[in-house]
Amino acid sequence: MEKEGYDKAYSAAVNISSATTGLIIPPSNILIVFSLASGGVSITALFVAGYVPGLLIGGLLMLTAGVIARRRNYPRGEKASLTQISLTLMAALPSLLMLVIVIGGIVNGFFTATEASAIAVLYSSILVAIYGEVSLADIRPLMLATIKTTSIVLFLVATSIGLSWVMAYENIPQTITSALLTVSENPIIIILIINLILLCVGIFMDITPAVLIFTPIFLPVVTATGMDPIHFGIMMVLNLCIGLCTPPVGSVLFVGCSVANLKIQSVVKPLLPLFITMLVGLMLVAFIPEISLWLPRILGLIE
Repeated sequence: MEKEGYDKAYSAAVNISSATTGLIIPPSNILIVFSLASGGVSITALFVAGYVPGLLIGGLLMLTAGVIARRRNYPRGEKASLTQISLTLMAALPSLLMLVIVIGGIVNGFFTATEASAIAVLYSSILVAIYGEVSLADIRPLMLATIKTTSIVLFLVATSIGLSWVMAYENIPQTITSALLTVSENPIIIILIINLILLCVGIFMDITPAVLIFTPIFLPVVTATGMDPIHFGIMMVLNLCIGLCTPPVGSVLFVGCSVANLKIQSVVKPLLPLFITMLVGLMLVAFIPEISLWLPRILGLIE
């Protein structure tokens, strides 16, 4: 029974850690928030920059989960046939096509990121109508839930803009930049310090207000060291994503434990090797800029 309990907790831990990659791989709402907080970093470039880091973190988590599963001799499912794979892919194709429409349309300049969100909603509405998953009676509560969520985000944006103005007026970003550059002029040390601060922030603060508050503070620091703002945006979001599955405020951790009907303390231990894996991926993203910048550069979105 103890082994079964650990196995269930480990399964929940894998799902919780894997959910963090969804905030890096576009279309990602938090990257749009970063673009706003940074004063206009290209949303298109941020979206494209998120693919390789997101796939890297996902691949590292899959590798870690596979090694642990093999060591613990977990049962294997039946190997899917080519026919089953083809049928499943065809069934999922209409939903997967949304990513092609949204990201392809933005990258090719057919519409802006804001317009893409409206197109995504319209396409989703067509899909649910075809699949019959939403009835007319569901539309009103769905719209109310959307308005509530959007209102919270817009309220956070409004207050963060006021806070950013106050910080700019008081020269707080410049003061912090000078303080960090006083500690060390080595870009590696400064990036390590910023990563450590953001990891601590992610533990105690939700990702949206954290991005809105700390982007205006740290962006001048990293640009002074020569870091590309797009690279910094991906690094920052990845830092805060790790905080989403870290107690005591990790929202993904709480949701995952609630769905799995498990206590948080029972999931923390199985999460530890996955935490280490995510930290390794974070260091790779932080210190190898091309992981984030290669694809936007290939597509001509940045120089």
